[in-house]
Order: sequence, then structure tokens, then C-alpha cells
Amino acid sequence: MSVDAFDAEAGTINVVAPEFTLRPHATMLEMVERCPVARIQYTDWPVLSRYEDVAWALRHPEIFSSDLGELLALGNVRPMIPQQIDPPLQTRYRKILDSQFTKKAVNRIEPALREHARNLIAAVLDAGECEFDSAFAIPLPCKAFLEFMGLPVEEMDHFLALKNGVIRPDAHPADLARCTELRAETGRQIYAYFEDLIDQRTRAPREDLMTYLVQVELEGRRLSREEILDICYLFLLGGLDTVTATLGCNIAYLAENAEQRRRISQDSGCVEAVVEELLRWQTPVTLLPRVLKQPVDLRGVHMAAGQVVNLMISAADLDAAEFPRAGEVDFDRDRNRHLAFGLGPHRCLGSHLARLEVRVGLEEWHRLIPDYAIKPGEIPRVSPGIREFQYLPLVWPGVA
Repeated sequence: MSVDAFDAEAGTINVVAPEFTLRPHATMLEMVERCPVARIQYTDWPVLSRYEDVAWALRHPEIFSSDLGELLALGNVRPMIPQQIDPPLQTRYRKILDSQFTKKAVNRIEPALREHARNLIAAVLDAGECEFDSAFAIPLPCKAFLEFMGLPVEEMDHFLALKNGVIRPDAHPADLARCTELRAETGRQIYAYFEDLIDQRTRAPREDLMTYLVQVELEGRRLSREEILDICYLFLLGGLDTVTATLGCNIAYLAENAEQRRRISQDSGCVEAVVEELLRWQTPVTLLPRVLKQPVDLRGVHMAAGQVVNLMISAADLDAAEFPRAGEVDFDRDRNRHLAFGLGPHRCLGSHLARLEVRVGLEEWHRLIPDYAIKPGEIPRVSPGIREFQYLPLVWPGVA
């Protein structure tokens, strides 16, 4: 572990250091043990890493607010709904959105999702190798989400470019000014696209989520154009990124751990537990930012009102106080209250959809390609923040 990533004496962490993004576990385990309230090197923002502290913060949005405004500029001109607003207003929006993301609602797409997974694998199976991110981790969940949302699948590359322009702008993560500029440019394009789509669905309704947003009523009135835009902005970012990152993180781990990999191939009934444990171990969304509405003193550290605080849910998921043998991957873990989908009022709206996509992806991949490894001599490349394995070259034995 490089001292450039984490300096325990100074209490600082570089969350964009390549060695941290590729293999963060040793750093996070040390943070939880030695420095539960650290600071990010290039912003000086506090970062909480213990499960108890992070869970407490997530349960108390009146203190740790999601209404970050201009403190976290992601190209949006208003808060993204419902993620960047707090109860009680957030609760009212969740009521009309939750019904579209129930387990029953998302399970309707499983047959098509499974067929798509098999087709993607068939396209690379005989070659004995692939770059997993582009061949599977991106197209599987992104096609499913675009169809679920009612967006044209043939424009996937355009949507991915918009999403990346916000989440991973083409600038060094520490260059906040340039990142903000690029995100603002992309944000204008996102708003323009959905402005047109709202008009289309108003004129010609369909059986899709976009039409639902145009027609649904909130407390006796339809959503305003701005409210729909602010929901769509969030959906575009969340729906096209986090499951891709999760699949890549999971397969990268399994590619280096043959025993765990064989367990999936030999016992398909264990996959749901595998999904939960790998969400804990490989929590792809490293940090959740919040802004303090009042001063907080925690573990001897004073944090002022108005300050941005990062909740490192990926480190909290490695806290031995909550997870026995936290530094081990255990597919038989009895009590797995991981924070990969958050907690409290802002718990991930799309968690059922994400679980379905990851489960189906793992089941179909291991049914057809049970034995695989990272290509010898190659080093995967991982993005910071949301840990997407953007370059994950895999090889497997020839198919008989």
C-alpha cells in the first residue's frame, strides 16, 4: 500500500490514487481501524469510515443533508430528484417513484435480460477472451435500463457519453474547476434531450417510465416539466453506471479467486448470497457526499455547519464491528447489512433492478464461462469514485 494513497499520521487519503482505486481494501481496513475520521487530500473534506458513524449519518438527513446545491456541481442547475432533496419533500417524490421499481415490477424484464446476457456471451465465447467492460458489463444493464426507461437503445453510445461527461469528465479528478466546466456543458445537453422527450411522450404516450412521469400526479397535480427533468437527470446517471461498475468489480474479484468462482458454477442457488457479499466487499460507490446542517463533533473531530462530509460506505462495509471476519469474502455470511445501496430515506431507488441485473449477469456468465482469469501481463484500469473496471481483459480455456 502506497503512502501516497493514505497517510495515517496526517489522517489524509487520496481517493483518486490509482493504487487505491485498483485495490482499496487494505487502505480502507486501516482507515476504519486507525483513522475513522480522515480528510480527502485535495479538498480537505472530512470522510467517515466506520459503519456505526456512516449508518448514523445516513439515517439523519436533517443533519447530514443531501441538498448539496453548488457544493457538488454535477452539471445540474437544480437538485436531482429524489437524491439531492431531503424529507419531507423527498418522501413525497419517493411515493410516486417507488411503485415503478418494486421487485415485482422489475422482475418482468428478467426473461429479456437473461436472453440478452446469453447473446452477449455467445458473441465472445469462441474467441476465448474479451474486454469485459465493453463486451458485457456496459451493454447488459444499460440496454435493460434504456428499455425500462423508454429510451432508444440504438442511442446507447450517446447516453453513455452524456453519463460519462458528468461522472467521469475528461479531466483529472483533482482539477475541480475543469471538471465543473465539463459537467456543466454535458448537463445542458442532458436537459435539452429530455426537454424534447417530454414533448414526445406528451403528444404520443407509450407504455414506459417516461410516459409514467409525464402522466403521474403528485398530491393532485402532475409533475412540472422541471421536476421531470430533474428526475430524468438522476436516472440517466444512476441507471447507466452503477450496475456496470458492480459487474466489473465482481468479475475482477472472481477472476483472481478460483475457489469462490467454482462455488458459483457448482451451486447456482448460492448466487443471491454471492451478490450480497460481493456488494459488501466490492462496494462500487466509494463515497456519498453530504453537507452538514449543524455542527457535529465525532471521534474528537469538529465539523462545522455548511461543510461537505463524505461517507465512505465502501470502508464501512469492511468494519469488523459490524461484519465478523470483515477482511474475508464469505458467501455464507449470515447477517449482511451492507451499505452498498445506502440506508435510510435515500436508500437506492433502483436496488431491486440492480440486484436482478447483477444476479442474472453472474448466473449466465458462469453457466457458459465458468473458468476465466485476467489476461496474463495485463493490468486492469479502474476509475475513482464509482469503481468501474474500464479495462478488464479476460481469457478462458477453449470451448469444446
